Amino acid sequence: MSRRKPIGESPPSLLQKEHFLRETLSELLQTIPPDRSPSWGRMGPQHMVEHLEDAFRMANGKDVYTGIFTPDERLPKMQAFLRSDQDFKEMTKNILLPDEPLPLRLTDLRCAIAKLEKEIIDFFAFWEGHRSKTLRNPFFGDLDFELWVALLYKHCQHHLRQFAVLPRIAG
Repeated sequence: MSRRKPIGESPPSLLQKEHFLRETLSELLQTIPPDRSPSWGRMGPQHMVEHLEDAFRMANGKDVYTGIFTPDERLPKMQAFLRSDQDFKEMTKNILLPDEPLPLRLTDLRCAIAKLEKEIIDFFAFWEGHRSKTLRNPFFGDLDFELWVALLYKHCQHHLRQFAVLPRIAG
């Protein structure tokens, strides 16, 4: 499921992850040319941004999943992965997505990034003052604010590596 970061590299704190999601992510996404090919997978840049928007909609309570695909006995291990410094592997399969990218919903990459920015704002607003409540993720189970931040951070980093905005992790 994951790859480790280089030895000696400290994992980011919750506040650093929050700052990355609130401030840095959008800036980095804006550096991706709309026609850039991914290092792996079939999504183009706009597909990837719309996919991240879907992840934030799940994390801000707008898109609700009631079921969990992961067996109950594996959930502690899955949530431990979120707390770890391990990254998602390249080509990690999401069974909620078809093999071919979905049709684009928005007119261009710039519009997709703007829509994602709104969902990020809504994510932090949703959790303000309620950080211990939980929302269900279909793969990782019921997550509180800290685990959602950890998941979203890992997910965004994964896709930034996919489009060569961040360096790939050696296997």
